[in-house]
Amino acid sequence: MEAETLALANEIDFSMWGLFARATFTVKLVMIMLIFASFWSWSIIIQKFIQYRSARTDAEAFDRAFWSGEPLDGLFDQIGADPDGPAEKVFAAGMTEWRRSHREDGGLIPGATARIDRSMDVAIAKEADRLQKGLTVLATVGSSAPFIGLFGTVIGIMNAFIEIAEQQNTNLAVVAPGIAEALLATGLGLLAAIPAVIFYNKFNSDSERIIGNHEAFSDEFATILSRQLDS
Repeated sequence: MEAETLALANEIDFSMWGLFARATFTVKLVMIMLIFASFWSWSIIIQKFIQYRSARTDAEAFDRAFWSGEPLDGLFDQIGADPDGPAEKVFAAGMTEWRRSHREDGGLIPGATARIDRSMDVAIAKEADRLQKGLTVLATVGSSAPFIGLFGTVIGIMNAFIEIAEQQNTNLAVVAPGIAEALLATGLGLLAAIPAVIFYNKFNSDSERIIGNHEAFSDEFATILSRQLDS
């Protein structure tokens, strides 16, 4: 009997593909969903790595240019009214409203400071939306993938017990394949969820730091313009 059990166990393919191929339709569907969620998460993670690194590099370059002593009008003429960098967009929004607030006789339209602040706030809000786009996907995958995998595990174990009852055989060689297929669904759920949770927390923190820097620059820029208005 032990020899037959060993021979049967050796005939079973316990590779990832073998476990997937033997799984029921429901468990296969769960595995496919989790694999798709994992690839989707990693595509967002890679894209966010590139985006956030570019945002930090741009902010550092613009910060050097802004505090280099060059006149604000000259700097604005260089970068234009619609620059690519997020830090430059905030600056351009403020400078655009600053120029629009001047009358033809050189005077300023009342309420210029408030309009400049609102213009930069709108630019910062747009950049915040752009930075945080896709993070909800990571949060959703991180919170739901383990439960989706657990659902596949429950279905797989239930099918394993049904197979035991039909064959009236509690031999390990009969039980092991079904349980292995079920546990694979849990493993795929964790494989999708763990990176999603880790990088969601990282990117959420990074985005808050970048937006905080934009807001600090906005306050400093508004102070500079306010001094020019008072003078």
